[in-house]
Amino acid sequence: MKKPWSGRFKQSTDRLMEAFSASIAYDSKLYAHDIAGSIAHAKMLAHTGIIRPGEANKIVSGLEKIRKEFETGRFEFRQSLEDIHMNIESRLAELIGPVAGKLHTARSRNDQVCLDIRLYLRAEVGEIRAAILELEKTLLDLAVKHIDFIVPGYTHLQRAQPVSLAHHLLAHLEMLERDRGRLADALKRIDVMPLGSAALAGTNFPIDRAYTAKLLGFAKISNNSIDAVSDRDFLIEFTAAAAALMMHLSRFAEEVVLWSSSEFGFIELSDAFSTGSSIMPQKKNPDPAELVRGKTGRVYGNLVSLLTMMKSLPLAYNRDLQEDKEPLFDTVDTVKMCLAVFTGMLQTATFKQVPLDKLRQSGFLTATDMADYLVGKGLPFREAHGVTGRTVAYCLEENKHLEQITLGELRKISSRFEKDIFDYIALEKSVDRKDVLGGTSRKRIRQQIARLRRALVK
Repeated sequence: MKKPWSGRFKQSTDRLMEAFSASIAYDSKLYAHDIAGSIAHAKMLAHTGIIRPGEANKIVSGLEKIRKEFETGRFEFRQSLEDIHMNIESRLAELIGPVAGKLHTARSRNDQVCLDIRLYLRAEVGEIRAAILELEKTLLDLAVKHIDFIVPGYTHLQRAQPVSLAHHLLAHLEMLERDRGRLADALKRIDVMPLGSAALAGTNFPIDRAYTAKLLGFAKISNNSIDAVSDRDFLIEFTAAAAALMMHLSRFAEEVVLWSSSEFGFIELSDAFSTGSSIMPQKKNPDPAELVRGKTGRVYGNLVSLLTMMKSLPLAYNRDLQEDKEPLFDTVDTVKMCLAVFTGMLQTATFKQVPLDKLRQSGFLTATDMADYLVGKGLPFREAHGVTGRTVAYCLEENKHLEQITLGELRKISSRFEKDIFDYIALEKSVDRKDVLGGTSRKRIRQQIARLRRALVK
């Protein structure tokens, strides 16, 4: 098949140039969306009388045959035809003859590729949001099971205050819920039909863009043909949302890596989601979490690639835009795999209850409770903070934890201490006393779970 621009050129394209400019190696992923768009376009051309109904039927029948060739692995690609669009158009001409040439009436590859990408991304965002939801449900189930598990909460990676494990897990769920919401919001700007913009100025033919949009299920139609063919904001917005999602997964992954170590010992991954060492027989490595943490960087890189590609492009279409697909496809594939693996890893993991006696002996987790206790006895918080700090210093000198110190020792530091202090700084009481909206008390956690159950069915 001749190049679609061959009428203007006297020389054939150099093979090196063909290889350099070809995108068929990766944009073949768009075949189903390209065919769906072409079928809708052919039906619209017939609907408006631009081509005859019989011609449209012949085109649609040929495209359906090509779709089956793709699905059965029988379609033969030709690099000389550059991209998925020309490969399909060439094959259509082989199947139905010259009438295939009418399909491109009132259409350019510029608006065609924009349509394909939007159709592809619209479908993929739906799948990614479903995968996030599955991970969220997994976390919710784990939270229900571990409301009574007390673990150290950390700041600066130093033990800070006791919290329910469920509360900690729900913190990650909140991040994922924002990610799911960001993607839903991005979908509003993805779900815009550009077809009919042609190369950049629109078309001379009396097309019906609303009819095409209805056939393809688009919520909106682009308003400016120049913007429509040069816009990649929706890709950048999606990739930015994906980068935020990967950042959240990476933060959680880091905790899984730490928690699975002997030093922490809060979680054990199943054998199915772990690997060993080629030299050290005892090793059980949290590779899924480490790989998610590592793959976050490539999604960040994809976002930077897209931003850099767009930063100096004049209107309207430029061939630079061909470089949008590889970072997009890689981001989609990476995010979907990471979500699936992360969900499987958590579903098969075992969380370990830290013995309360061990928690009491480390980190002075209820020191803030002691300060709050003194506030309740009439001291200003800053003074109470100082008294508690001196108490901690005394415990460190005497090699004791807070619950080992006697009332007599405490009263030497402050006369405000009374015997009820020991009940006040008990770990279990500390957790349940955080009975404020969003707090770690079991009552508030159950409220969080109930609210999230409602949110996750939307």
